[in-house]
Amino acid sequence: MALKRIKVYADDSDLVLIKEAAIRLGVSEAEIIREGIHRIALARRARDEPFVTDEETFDLVGHAT
Repeated sequence: MALKRIKVYADDSDLVLIKEAAIRLGVSEAEIIREGIHRIALARRARDEPFVTDEETFDLVGHAT
């Protein structure tokens, strides 16, 4: 994966949390930020198909349809 340099502005309190996480996990602050960007990008992506199809669902309540 090719990495691209970008400029991001962050709150001081978030930077403190990032620094603490990086130290605790033994990784760079940049790695924490990249992971965060990746997770949010995945969570917010648009999907062309539904997560599950009607055939993959079932009735949890037990009502007959």
